[in-house]
Parts: sequence; C-alpha cells; structure tokens
Amino acid sequence: MNRNNSLCFPSHSKYASLSIFLCGCLMTGTFAPYNWWPLAFIAMTGFLFHLQNQTPWRAFRLCWLFAMGMNITGLSWIHVSMSTFSGMSLAAAYSLVAVLCAYLSLYPAMVGYLLNRFFPTGNASRLLLAFPALWLMSDWMFGQALTGFPWMWIGYSQTDTWLAGYAPLFGVQSVTLAVVCTSAALVLAITQRKIRWLFIPVMLFIGGYGLQRQEWTTPGEEVDFALIQGNIPQSLKWEPSEIRPTLLKYLTLTQKNMDADIVAWPESAVPAMENDMREFMTNMDETLRSKNTGFITGIQYYDQQNNQSYNAVVGIGLIDKEGQQSYQYGRNNRWYKQHLVPIGEFVPFETYLRPLAPIFNLPMSSFSRGNAKQANILVKGYKFATAICYETEFSDEMRQNIHDDTQFIMNVSNDSWFGESTGPWQHLNIARMRAIEFGKPLLRPTNSGVTAAFDEKGRLLASLPQFEMAALRVKVKTTTGTTPYTKWGSIPLVIYVVSSLLLAYRLQVVSIAGISVR
Repeated sequence: MNRNNSLCFPSHSKYASLSIFLCGCLMTGTFAPYNWWPLAFIAMTGFLFHLQNQTPWRAFRLCWLFAMGMNITGLSWIHVSMSTFSGMSLAAAYSLVAVLCAYLSLYPAMVGYLLNRFFPTGNASRLLLAFPALWLMSDWMFGQALTGFPWMWIGYSQTDTWLAGYAPLFGVQSVTLAVVCTSAALVLAITQRKIRWLFIPVMLFIGGYGLQRQEWTTPGEEVDFALIQGNIPQSLKWEPSEIRPTLLKYLTLTQKNMDADIVAWPESAVPAMENDMREFMTNMDETLRSKNTGFITGIQYYDQQNNQSYNAVVGIGLIDKEGQQSYQYGRNNRWYKQHLVPIGEFVPFETYLRPLAPIFNLPMSSFSRGNAKQANILVKGYKFATAICYETEFSDEMRQNIHDDTQFIMNVSNDSWFGESTGPWQHLNIARMRAIEFGKPLLRPTNSGVTAAFDEKGRLLASLPQFEMAALRVKVKTTTGTTPYTKWGSIPLVIYVVSSLLLAYRLQVVSIAGISVR
C-alpha cells in the first residue's frame, strides 16, 4: 500500500493492536449459532488494512492478535467439559483454553511475518495472490499439527451464502479463499479508489450462485429415518447403575418408531462395551429384522486379542433388503473411529500425564484408532459413510470413505460435554458443510442435540430442540455419484497455493526492480 494514502491506518497507531483484536472478536459472530456472515468481510477487510506497512515481526504480532480475538471468543465453550466433568476449577479451565487459543493463533501469525518479510510491496499481488495462499497454508498447518484442530476455518461462516457453492469443487477451504480474496479486493477498491476491484467479489458471488445450482450427485428413492435423541445427562452416562435406565429410554422411543425404514441411535448410545452387550444386540437384531427395520447405533468394543478398545458404530437389524445377514459380534458392518479427540479419547504420553490431573482421566479416554479406510456400513441395503463426532472436522479424511455408491453420511455424536454453549451449534454447522462438499445427505443423531438431517445441498430437512428426549422422523432421499472435491480433495488448492506464491514472488522481484505492477 502506498504510504501516502490517507485511507491507511497509521502503521504504529496506539489503537492498532486493540482494533485488530476486536476485528478477530467480530469474526466469531459469523459462525453458528449467530451466522452474521457479512461480518466476515468487515472483520477481514479491517484486518488487512492493519497489515500494510508493517515490519515482519510487528505483522506477526498483529496477526496473532487477530487470530487470538477470533479463537478466544469462538472456542471459549471448550472450558465447559473441563470445569464441569474433570473436576478442574473454572479459572484453570479458562487458562487452558487461553493456552490452546494462543497456540492455534501462532499459525495465522506466521502469515503476517511471511507476508511482510517476502512480499512487502505491490498492492495487488501482495493482497490477491500472496496473502490468500499463505492464509490457506496456515489453516492446513493447524488442521494437521498435533492431530489437528481445523474448527475456526473462515469458510464455515458462509454456509448460508452463495460462496458455499465452491465447496463441492474444492472443499470448505475454497470458501475461505473466496472470503479472503473478496476482502482483499475491497481493500484495494477503497485504498486505490478504483471500482474495478469490486468486479472480483461480484464474480465470486455470481460464480458461487451458479455452482449451487449444479447437481453434482443424483437423488434417488426416499428413506424414512427415526433419529433417536435420548438426552442422557453426561454426568450419569457412564455410571454402571444407569446402563439399564439409559437403554430403556432409547428402547421406548425406538418401539414407537418401528415403522421407520432405519432407526439410528447416537454416539455411545449403548453405554457399555459390546463384549458385555452381546445378548442385547442379538435381541435388537432379531426384533428389528422381524419388523423390516434397519438399525445403527454407537457402542464401544474391546478387542481382547489385541488389547485395544474402539469407539464404534454398528449396523444391525435388516442389513440387506432380503434380510439374509444378521448381527455378528465383533466383526463386519461397523465403523471404528479413526480420528480421536486428544485427552478425551486418548492421552498422548499417558504414562506421564495421567497422574497429573483429573482431566487426563476422563471416562473412555483410552481408545485405539480405526483404519483410515473402512467399508461403508450397510443397513437395509443402503450404504452409509460414517463419522463419529469430531471426525466431521476432517473432510480430507472422510472423503476416503465416500464413493459413487455411498448413499448417506451418518454422523453420530454426543455434544453433551459442552452443555448450552455455542460448541454444539458450531459442530452442527461443520457437519452441514460435509453434506455440501460431498453432495450426500447427512443424518446426525446426537445424545442431547443438535439432532438434525440435511439433504445433499446442505439444506436443513428437520431438527430437534436441544435437551429433549425425542425421536426425529425425517424422510431423506438417497444419492449416488461424487463431487469433484470427493475425487480430488485439496490437490487443486495446493496447486493454486504454490502457483500464487511463485507468481507473487516473481511480481515482487519485478516491483522491487522499479517496474510498476498495478
């Protein structure tokens, strides 16, 4: 940016740090449950203004403040599980959340450093090529490092806009890219006072609108589902004395919905090891097959031979349309969760960490990982790609198990750990994006909410209120086929990032040599 431009924020304004932190806080309002999506462009545009004419390390600090503002307000809900269920004080829980947010903010902070270190000049190439590419790189890094936590990706703020039309092409990060490029173009339009830059956001939105009307997958027959929400208090869920009362609640709702094609229970709905519930599962299988009904449920399984426990989903009842298959204990027609939650489902360095604090001894925190690729669950002849709770964050992993003949995505979950916070709503919106990306309808039975169903376009078909014991009856059409994102994943965006950085660097060299590149 030109240093003489009167529209610039002062490079060393005493209000810059506060202003950029507030821009980050503003970004939280764009995510569920608020969904004030225009704020994403306001916040990002204000953020980009502040990055001009900074030293690399000052840009690092400003980017860290922006990300910290977004993370500390957007992820504050994490404290609920710590303070409510692990015996940790509220102050200690908030402190750990702050540490996590500070760590996650380091990745965007590197964007500021690299941008102002290697691309200090050249408005257009700096803002429209280098910055978006670096931002995507930082998202991928914190989405992978230390098992990854790709929760606050900006693309999730646009599920209700035309920009979501890019998700079936290149995934949620292409939506993030559209937001960043739109904001960069707004900065150029304002600072250069040239309306031509507004052509970029206009074309991005029009392109997204057109893509939303593209039928990537083919809808088929209608299937009647009953998604059971048991609303079992998390404080009681793993008490041995509560196994029978819990199952009775689920059975009561199931018996009222035996006329559904498929009944689905949420994650860990059967609050015991499958090893101890063989008789129950066999009886459920026989009863549901006699009613011509399929059944999917979350349960845990202990592999005695290999001394490994799994967070699992099992399909029983009427498996194929002829009713030839039946329940088989410990094998076939199941999904073992492969992306586990750190601390909640496995404890890294557990020999050293478990003795330190109660948080490292949460119930069911010693699971093993399932394979990255597993067969779709088959229920009543329909094929389900399965994701358990946290796995919906990792779309590049999920797509490995979604095929042309996959008809539904089944996302069983239990967000009771986070109470009435914004966490369950953010999680629901992330799951919704998977339906859009893959062009597959998504069914989401949960313990206490948010239980919902989306069609292949990510449109809400039906949902239940939180903290209510109920069954969601919803008819959903099958789909066949795959989206471009299912086939190619993030490869096109990786090519874009590398090409943009090379071109931006080339233009930077030319600019430094004294040739104007406007």
